[in-house]
Amino acid sequence: MNLKEKNQKLSEIIQSMDSILVAFSGGVDSTFLLARIYEEVGDKVLAVTAASETFPTREFEEAVALAGVIGAPHFTIDIKEFENENFVANNPDRCYHCRDGLYHRLSAIAVEKGYPYIVDGTNASDTGDYRPGMKATREKGVRSPLLEAGLTKDDIRILSKNMGLKTWNKPSFACLSSRIPYGTRITKKAIDQLDIAENYLFSLGFYQVRVRHHDNIARIEVLKEEFPKILEHQEEIFERFKEIGFQYVTLDLNGYRTGSMNEVLKEAGIGNG
Repeated sequence: MNLKEKNQKLSEIIQSMDSILVAFSGGVDSTFLLARIYEEVGDKVLAVTAASETFPTREFEEAVALAGVIGAPHFTIDIKEFENENFVANNPDRCYHCRDGLYHRLSAIAVEKGYPYIVDGTNASDTGDYRPGMKATREKGVRSPLLEAGLTKDDIRILSKNMGLKTWNKPSFACLSSRIPYGTRITKKAIDQLDIAENYLFSLGFYQVRVRHHDNIARIEVLKEEFPKILEHQEEIFERFKEIGFQYVTLDLNGYRTGSMNEVLKEAGIGNG
């Protein structure tokens, strides 16, 4: 299908559901999905955003602002991941337990407020990486209209730009726990270090950033075309990261890529969840 046909299929999927609760993070995908659903069914949609302990405050605040710009009804909840031992243990199925807890909460809200469908922003590009959270999505009966319509990340960016959504070129983002190697316990201290470190790099003007946490080593991932900027600021970056608590600061010469912490799982033959 071409892009127009995919977008039309999305319209048909949305209209078939009518009253819909959207798991809304404020990222590229969920923002586009919410905007399209609001376009199709108006106030029969409810966006729900979780204030998570492993997402930066800036992301939560942006999601709240975006829902306001779109005009859709919006509701916020608190998620306490650090109370979930299956999550903080940080085994390869960590994301399953996070999503399972989130969708349990959303299901209760949907029943209480009368929304028969819950949807998320999973798209056709998400099927190529290890994503155990998708198992929880299926188990909880959450639908993924973007995936059902065959829309890829690139498709969504194009359509978002056409709709005038400012998120069309927003960098990809994942919760800060994804920066910590599997098997290393997730702590509030590590999450705070990552939050401060990435905020600092964004303040220097980097577009796409990941800081991977390897105990006292920070492994920085940026786009390869931004390597010169890292070298330009290398001394101040090292000093700031040392203040944060890292003893060593490294640049990953392979550059930014989605899910680099999953590479060890692929080598071990662990597939998509």
